[in-house]
Amino acid sequence: MERTTDVPAASVRAARPAPANSYDGFAEAYSADNETNLLNAHLERPAMLALAGDVAGRRILDAGCGSGPLAAALRDRGAVVTGIDASAGMVALARRRLGDDADLHVADLNEPLPFADGAFDAVVSSLVFHYLEDWGPALAEIRRVLRPGGRLVVSVQHPFVDYAIQNPRPDYHATTSYSDEWTYDGQSFPLTFWRRPLHAMTDALTAAGFRLDRVSEPKPDPAARELFPDDFDAASTKISFLILVGEAQ
Repeated sequence: MERTTDVPAASVRAARPAPANSYDGFAEAYSADNETNLLNAHLERPAMLALAGDVAGRRILDAGCGSGPLAAALRDRGAVVTGIDASAGMVALARRRLGDDADLHVADLNEPLPFADGAFDAVVSSLVFHYLEDWGPALAEIRRVLRPGGRLVVSVQHPFVDYAIQNPRPDYHATTSYSDEWTYDGQSFPLTFWRRPLHAMTDALTAAGFRLDRVSEPKPDPAARELFPDDFDAASTKISFLILVGEAQ
């Protein structure tokens, strides 16, 4: 996987639009890896579930559901789950997992959501917001479809990591983009990520009508040590993801 040099957002817009991120071409391969790897299956996903709290009987929107592992876990805990994803390929895999009657939609967080005001008790969004240049419209729509007092749990790649890995190092306080080339079965797939400072993330939440309830920097599930003896200690001592929890005001 090759990472390119970070550039300011304004420069990206002037040169060319950021390429659309599409998982359709490698949905199967990505889903298989996500299902069992240390960082997704044994660190980020358990943390998201823990921060979602008691979901029994709650209407949950999984915003960026991918192939549905988080939605399935929430449903197993008694939630009534709706899933959306911008990738039709991922939604097809989620339907295969969750069943033909699952409430799943192809929808983009950059666009208005196809749901009524106050339709959900909680929204979870796993590793999606770092693909968005502007958090404002997506958070406004999520706030709209949440009932007052509803819970938002959103995970992203940690902004400190995304800052530190760049060479040359960019302006930390700017919103900047970088691209990765992900390779599956000998084919490369480009993805563009948007990194912003931590204060920009929390400011976006409060501007959209959320009260910031918690900031989490999760560690792996201790039970994963036996499964990943060579990688567990490193994953336990390094920064990986950031999870923000907000309450709709």
